[in-house]
Amino acid sequence: MCPQPSVRRPAVNPFVEHHQQSIRFQYSCFDRMLLNAVVQTMQQPARIVGFLDKSRQVPSITKAYFREVSEDYHRFVGRLAATQRIPIVEPPKGVRRENWVEPFYQRFGSRFGIVVILKSRENARVAVSYPSSSGGNRIAVSTRFVWQYYFYLRDQHWGRMFLRICPYFPFNARVCVNQHEWLARLLHAEGIFFRKAANAFLQCSDPERLQQFADGLTPADLEIPIQRWLRELVPFYASSDPNRIVDCVYRLFCSQVEYCTNLIFKERAALDRVAERLLDLNRSIGRPDKLSTIFGYRITKAYRGGLKTQIADHHLGNPVIRSEYKDSSVKQYVRDHRLLRNETTSYNTRDLGVGKSIRNLPQLRRVMSGINDRYLAIQQDVLETYIDRGQLARLRQPTITASGRRTPGLKLDDPRLLAVMQALTCFVHLARGGRFRTRDLHQRAAETLGLTTDTYRLSQLRYDLAKLRAKGLVLKVPKTQTYRLSPQGMRICILFLKLFHRVYAPLSAGVLKPLAHDAVLPDDRRCQLDHLYAAVDRALDLLLDYLGVSAAA
Repeated sequence: MCPQPSVRRPAVNPFVEHHQQSIRFQYSCFDRMLLNAVVQTMQQPARIVGFLDKSRQVPSITKAYFREVSEDYHRFVGRLAATQRIPIVEPPKGVRRENWVEPFYQRFGSRFGIVVILKSRENARVAVSYPSSSGGNRIAVSTRFVWQYYFYLRDQHWGRMFLRICPYFPFNARVCVNQHEWLARLLHAEGIFFRKAANAFLQCSDPERLQQFADGLTPADLEIPIQRWLRELVPFYASSDPNRIVDCVYRLFCSQVEYCTNLIFKERAALDRVAERLLDLNRSIGRPDKLSTIFGYRITKAYRGGLKTQIADHHLGNPVIRSEYKDSSVKQYVRDHRLLRNETTSYNTRDLGVGKSIRNLPQLRRVMSGINDRYLAIQQDVLETYIDRGQLARLRQPTITASGRRTPGLKLDDPRLLAVMQALTCFVHLARGGRFRTRDLHQRAAETLGLTTDTYRLSQLRYDLAKLRAKGLVLKVPKTQTYRLSPQGMRICILFLKLFHRVYAPLSAGVLKPLAHDAVLPDDRRCQLDHLYAAVDRALDLLLDYLGVSAAA
């Protein structure tokens, strides 16, 4: 389990803390949510036969019977559209439907109800009947390419949403809602001023109340209005018998869920500067060790899912940094020239350790919020240089306790210390609610050193870990044999690792063993990072020459 993150975290997340002066406000909420709505008992052939036999007294479940059921539903939709004067249209191929239905919403005005019905041929799970060798019929649930109805509507609580309903038994459905629409209606009801642009709030007179609303979303807030629409749009399961309607109620499961953390900047120029550095410096954020920290799961050799990071739409005004883990991803991009969005998307919530039922919504919020939080926290590259106030020197000095016990300080070039830090920042601090044992680090630290657990002994690891404990970076959990990495410890470990791996190591390689063809490489073929490394190398040469220190020395 991942630790429960703080939702309002201006003083917790180092990224937000550092850029606080440039940020107007921040909030986190679910964005687009696609939910599968199914009557679970009607997904099993045996239960289908029992239901139709006992509740509908169907003597023989044939192809003709299923065809008649679907034709009844088509006629129902036709009557509904004629009575309420709702257009039924087939959208052209290749269009974004949310944009294509916009004129229908504009003509519908501010009323509540069904705005337009779209027809589209798509795959769906439907019940089919086959003649059996014994003279009866065999029932199965199979995938077929059939017509489906999209009911685009404006709900009193959820604003714009749609329901896709398959007109074939067992009438499986899909629901699409957006929490931004739900939040807008709550803010409007309380008279709180806000300005919303598409799926984002760019202004809000009460950000604290906005976040309270976002955190207050419960499964019931989804189930009650969605069940009402399903009862209205799928009359097949309607019944006055209260015992039977319980058996045939729709259950809601997450198919695609997006959770976003939004930082609204005061000025466009400040956000542009941050976005440029994010694109340039986060090319390595998709490494397995970083993704394991972000998503909270260790990536081993047994891992078989997707694992990559890419910058999409780089030629557009809002490029997207996207990192994938199995059927989930986290992406970062700028929208509306004021907002930096971090958005976690999951197509299979089990990858995140959460069940698919919307009853798990509170747990899903905590996990996805934590992913966004760690995605920001791990981007230490974009923080500006701090003024030296002696903290680094104190970290290098030995720690002496009140009893006179002396513990060595932290050396930036100590390979064993760096290996322990590497193990700490990979995954261990996320396991078991943030706690870990010393032996949890042993294998990873030994592998980082290129050794085995026999040559890098557990006693040596305890000695190295004691250095971090002496500085307060690793804390002992009272009354247990476990430890946890403090927030400050996490940041110091990342700082030490990046200084070594990204500054000292590459510059040393360029000085001690330069590549011959680099000297003749044209400047226009060098990337920005190479230019910066070369500039540091030239600056060091000039400094040494000015001080009268020879390069050989």
